[in-house]
Amino acid sequence: MMDKKTSGGQKTASPTRRRRVWWIIGIVCTILAIGLGGASWYMLDYALCPDRPTSYDLPRQLQRTVQENPQIKPWIDSLQQHSALCDTFVTMPTGERHHAVYVRAPHAKGRVAVLVHGYTDNCMSMIHIASIYGRQGYHLLLPDLHGHGRSEGKAIQMGWKDRLDVLHWTQVAQQMFADPEAKTQMVLHGVSMGAATVMSLSGEKLPAYIKCLVEDCGYTSVWDEFSNELAQSFHLPAFPLMYTTSLLCQLRYGWRFGEASPLHQVAKCRLPMLFIHGDKDTYVPFAMLQPLYNAKPQPKEMWVVPGSVHATSFRDQPEAYTERVNRFVNQYID
Repeated sequence: MMDKKTSGGQKTASPTRRRRVWWIIGIVCTILAIGLGGASWYMLDYALCPDRPTSYDLPRQLQRTVQENPQIKPWIDSLQQHSALCDTFVTMPTGERHHAVYVRAPHAKGRVAVLVHGYTDNCMSMIHIASIYGRQGYHLLLPDLHGHGRSEGKAIQMGWKDRLDVLHWTQVAQQMFADPEAKTQMVLHGVSMGAATVMSLSGEKLPAYIKCLVEDCGYTSVWDEFSNELAQSFHLPAFPLMYTTSLLCQLRYGWRFGEASPLHQVAKCRLPMLFIHGDKDTYVPFAMLQPLYNAKPQPKEMWVVPGSVHATSFRDQPEAYTERVNRFVNQYID
């Protein structure tokens, strides 16, 4: 069919040609949508459902931790000698069964430390940090987060829904370590995703027995962290993949990347918080520290660890790390 001419002599597309163009546009858009949907599904599984151990070999993990942090060996030997590392399981409000390791101290006087691990780790990856509090005579509770270690759960929650799980664990610890002669005084200490968990929890209404918090190399938001990873590992911009993957996360798991924001949560926190970050960290970029610190109302303290990359501040400077944490926490826990 020939194209028609207008009164000015210009050709106009025939209905058949216009339909053909729209069909082509529709096919291209469908292919792009399918490709973007597939990429979003892949990225969500890549981030939240990576291959990770479903359990751990306790003796091997302790041995590896001592090799990396030899100064804690006497304390670890004492724990093993007295069979002090104990397991406990609780059923979360979601119905899932979660696991933690705990250490009961003979003279804690109500002092409790809850230690929260990072991405794809398990509770025993925090045993070197736990040594700071254990050597001060605290009761210790080290939970496995949702889908980590021996805790049930499919997809990693990046600290967001985990904040409510950790809140439940604090209630368990308060009951487990209840002392009729002393009030419970609790510190929460997290590293990496565990730090994001602690900061996310900090913006909620917290029980009076939680006295202070320590975050080590946590991120400002899941959106910021995933955008950084997308750029670093895949050399891709945030648009459009971050938007479609966040929407898919909402549909599959009930939360969005943007709402999972420790930055927004710390702005609501009135408890004392110590911020720690290595200035060579690129995995959770060091640049995230200052916005978090600025958003948090007083009281607060910050320690920048020179030369440390991600989550290595204790390993790099164990004495300084221990001294900084003890000095901060002792201001708020007797």
